[in-house]
Amino acid sequence: MSAKIQSSNKKGLFTKFLDVIEVVGNKLPHPVTLFAIFSLAVVIISAMAAAAGTTVDFDRVDMATGETELTTVVAISLLTAEGIRRIFSEAVTNFTGFAPLGTVLVAMLGVGVAEGTGLVQAALRKLVLATPKKLITAVVIFAGIMSNVASDAGYVVLVPLGALIFLSFGRHPLAGLAAAFAGVSGGFSANLIVGTIDPLLGGISQQAAQMYSPGYTVDPTANWYFMIVSTFVITIIGTIITEKIVEPRLGAYTGGEKASIEKVSDHETKGLKWAGISLLGLLLVMLALTLPANAVLRSDSGSLMSGSAFMAGLVPIIALFFLVPGIAYGMAAGTVKSDKDIAGFMGKAMSTMGGYLVLAFVASQFVAYFNWSNLGTILAVKGADVLQATGMTGIPMLIGFILVSGFINLFIGSASAKWAIMAPIFVPMLMRLGYSPEFTQIAYRIGDSTTNIISPLMSYFAVIIAFAQKYDKKTGIGTLISTMIPYSLVFLAAWIILFVAWFALGLPLGPGAYIRL
Repeated sequence: MSAKIQSSNKKGLFTKFLDVIEVVGNKLPHPVTLFAIFSLAVVIISAMAAAAGTTVDFDRVDMATGETELTTVVAISLLTAEGIRRIFSEAVTNFTGFAPLGTVLVAMLGVGVAEGTGLVQAALRKLVLATPKKLITAVVIFAGIMSNVASDAGYVVLVPLGALIFLSFGRHPLAGLAAAFAGVSGGFSANLIVGTIDPLLGGISQQAAQMYSPGYTVDPTANWYFMIVSTFVITIIGTIITEKIVEPRLGAYTGGEKASIEKVSDHETKGLKWAGISLLGLLLVMLALTLPANAVLRSDSGSLMSGSAFMAGLVPIIALFFLVPGIAYGMAAGTVKSDKDIAGFMGKAMSTMGGYLVLAFVASQFVAYFNWSNLGTILAVKGADVLQATGMTGIPMLIGFILVSGFINLFIGSASAKWAIMAPIFVPMLMRLGYSPEFTQIAYRIGDSTTNIISPLMSYFAVIIAFAQKYDKKTGIGTLISTMIPYSLVFLAAWIILFVAWFALGLPLGPGAYIRL
C-alpha cells in the first residue's frame, strides 16, 4: 500500500511540475513580442550605460593577421538624436542584411520542391519498408534524425509513420511514435548532411562573433564532424531507450487501430529512380567543380574550405541538391506537369515562412541595437572576467551553459529565436576565454535539442499529441512528456559525455572549425 501511495505522490509532484512549466510558458509573450521588448530594453539600457560612462578594455583579435591589439569599448546611447535617426533609417537594412534570413529562404526553395512533389515522403516510406524487423527501431530513429535536412517535414511525415510502422510489426504504435519523435526533435542537432538549421544558426553565431572580432566567419559546416558522430550516438541510444524502457512500460497494444502502410507505388518508384539518377549527376558536376586543384569553386589559393566559392555558396548548393532530384521525381512520378507546378511548390514553401519573416524582422533590430550600443561586447568582457575570477571556466562552465540552454528551451521553442538572444552575449564572452563560436554553438545545440521533446511549448508538441490520441484517446501533455523524459535525460547525458570527450581530444568540429580560437 505504501508503495502505491509513494508512487501516487510522485505522480502528483510530477504533474504539478508539468503544470508549472505549462502555465509559465503560456504566460510568456510571443517570440516576436519578446524581441520587441528586448529591443526597447537595449535602447533604454544603452542610455543608462552611456550616462554611467561604462567602458571595457580587451585584446581584440584581427582574423586576417592573427594579431591582437588592446581595444577600449565605450557604451553608446541609442537615445540620442544620432541613435534615434539610426533606428529609423537603418531598420530596412537591418532586416535585409540579417544573415539567417537569406540562407533559410534560399534553402527552402529547394526543400519546398522536394516536399511538394512527394519526394521526401516517398523516400521515407521506401526506407522504412525495406528495413528488417530487428533494425526497424534504429531505422525509424535514424530516419527521424535525417529528416531534419528537410526542415520540419519529419514532424508531419515520419512521426505518424513511425507509429504505423511499429503497429504493422505487432508492436505498440506509441513506442514507434516516441522513437520517431525522439529522432526528429531530440536529435535535431545530429545529422550526416548539412541542413537548413546549420546556416541559420551559423549566421547568428557569425554576427555575434563579429562583435568581438570583426571579419570572423562561421560556415554552415562548422559543426559537421560533431553532428556526424552524434547521429550514430543518438541512433544507438534512442534504440536502447525505446526497446528497454519505453516499449516495456507501454506494454502490449490493446487498441482497435490496424496498420496499413501504403506501399511505394510504381509511379513513386519510377520517380525515386530518376531522383537518384539526377542526384548522382548533380554530385558528379559538383565534384568536377570542386575536386581539381584549379576547380572553379575553389579559392584563388586553391583552398576548398577557406575563402572558397564552395563555402560561400553552400546554401544554394544545398537548395540544388533538393531542387534537382525533386524536379526529376515530380516529372517521373507525374506530380510535375509544367514549370508552373515547380514555381507553385516554391511559392507554397515561401508562404509557410511568413511567421519566420516577422520574427526575423524584430530579431534583426535587436541584434543591430546590441551591436550599435556595444552592450554585447561589454557584457561579454565583464562576464568573462567574472567567470575567470570565480574559477568556473573550461568544461564545468560549458556544461552549465548546455543546461541553461536546455532549461530556456522549455519556455521558448524556436531554436533561432533563443540563439539570437543568447549568441550576442555568450559567443563573445566565450571568445574572450579562448573558445571558438563554433564550439559555443555546439554547446547551445545540445541543450536546445535534448529538451525539445519535453517542452509543451515546442511548436509541434500539440500535433504529436493529436497523432498519439489516434491510438490512445487519453493521451495528454503529461502522457507524452513522461514517455519522452527518458530520451531527454539520456540524450543530454550522452551528448555531454561526447562533448567532453571531444574537448579533451581537441578534435576539429567541422572543416576548418576548431574548439579554440
